[in-house]
Amino acid sequence: MHLCLQEPAAILQVHTSEPGHQPTGAGGCGLCYIHRERDVWQQVREGQIDPVMLKEMLESIRKKADIPLSIRSLRFLSLESDEVDEFVQLYKQQPIRRQTVITCIGTLKKSTADEDGISCLVIGTENSDIFVLDPEAFTILCKMSLPAVPTMMDVTGQFDVEFRITVACRNGSIYILRRESEKPKYCIELSSHPVGLVRVGKNMVVGCTDESLQGFTQKGKKLWKIILPAPVTTMAAMDLPTRGLQAVLVGLANCQVHLYRDKNLLSTIKTPDTVTSICFGRYGREDGTLIMTTKGGGLMVKILKRTAVFDDMDSTPGPPLAQSVRLNVPKKTKLYVDQTLRERENGVAMHRAFHMDLSRMRLAAARAYVKALESSLTPMSSSLSEPLKMNAMVQGLGPSFKLTLNVQNTASCRPIMNLAINFLYDDNLYRIRNPYMKIPLLVPGLIYPVETFVECTSDKGISDIIKVFVLHEEKSSPLLTAHINMPVSEGLVLS
Repeated sequence: MHLCLQEPAAILQVHTSEPGHQPTGAGGCGLCYIHRERDVWQQVREGQIDPVMLKEMLESIRKKADIPLSIRSLRFLSLESDEVDEFVQLYKQQPIRRQTVITCIGTLKKSTADEDGISCLVIGTENSDIFVLDPEAFTILCKMSLPAVPTMMDVTGQFDVEFRITVACRNGSIYILRRESEKPKYCIELSSHPVGLVRVGKNMVVGCTDESLQGFTQKGKKLWKIILPAPVTTMAAMDLPTRGLQAVLVGLANCQVHLYRDKNLLSTIKTPDTVTSICFGRYGREDGTLIMTTKGGGLMVKILKRTAVFDDMDSTPGPPLAQSVRLNVPKKTKLYVDQTLRERENGVAMHRAFHMDLSRMRLAAARAYVKALESSLTPMSSSLSEPLKMNAMVQGLGPSFKLTLNVQNTASCRPIMNLAINFLYDDNLYRIRNPYMKIPLLVPGLIYPVETFVECTSDKGISDIIKVFVLHEEKSSPLLTAHINMPVSEGLVLS
């Protein structure tokens, strides 16, 4: 059987078999312009008009009509003035034909959803139309128009009851057509062009050129998106009604085939070559058979084991299992209810009191910070000319202790000179070998350890604070101040 999509003299007579066409403009429907173009060429054939008048009339029809002119008319309009007479004499006796090319094809059940039920042929064409053909007479039962040329389609439902046609087009969008609608009902705009379209239940799974797999509802709402490890080469549905499994097989360019249930990875099949097409279904006496063709021309057949288990393999981070454990929430006591009522009645006053206490706490913290900066009690210097940092470490059990001060210049490129360290302590408790020490030149970024020994002279088992001052020879106030809490001298206590 040979089908040729042409009009008017063809098996598919578009202009006579279309049910209920709607007007496309003030001048009439799109098919009226087709008849007008045919009448113009008829007048040329009968000698009523010349080629110049023919060109003007075809230009007028092209500007007003939504349906493009035939190939012959478009070719005639592109000719030079010295070529039109020869072209008209050559083609005026031939009938006008509008031929198109089939871009995708599918099947639609006629009235029942049984496997052996009669199906209608659904055809997508290069002129952005979808045709539903009668299974017996091969006449057009329904015609629907799209904004772009269809490349892939998925058909579900019955023609006499309700059907839904999902079409992926060259403009990177997916359109959803329903019964008794000549234009798309819903539109899905993708971030990149689709390379695969599979319907799983009531949802759609689309593979895109940006190495992503996306799920949508039948109304076009986006559900999820996952990133794949390689570009998508082909897709197919995997339906196992006996196990209640509906999944998607995705062939990738890295010689792998992934099996997804929604966005969860169930299995990975490694192939010796890149897979170009996939088909899953019944083959012979096996219900679960996977047939694949490869880029190099190979054919692979895999049969699903009856003991196969499909578990999620995804290791994507998610909520911890502890979130699903129900908490043992205690019952509401009378005290809890009373406190709730009190907070509800005095909410404004409690909020104001909270902010008042918070402001007081911030003020006290700011005052303490300013006082620490003014008295140089912080471990870091606030001076921009001498940025210093110091920390202290005490070693030993007593009565002799080793005191190490680590001084660092935090400037970016400027060294610091003429610094000294002085200690302030109780003479009745401690004795320091070097209470005043000069610090050498401090290179930025390096840590300089300054060591001295402290001896405890008291046998009462008490300790005190030793204050450390970092001084500059030309300034009266210290740059840094540190308070060292000395430990109790265990040597004198044991003796």
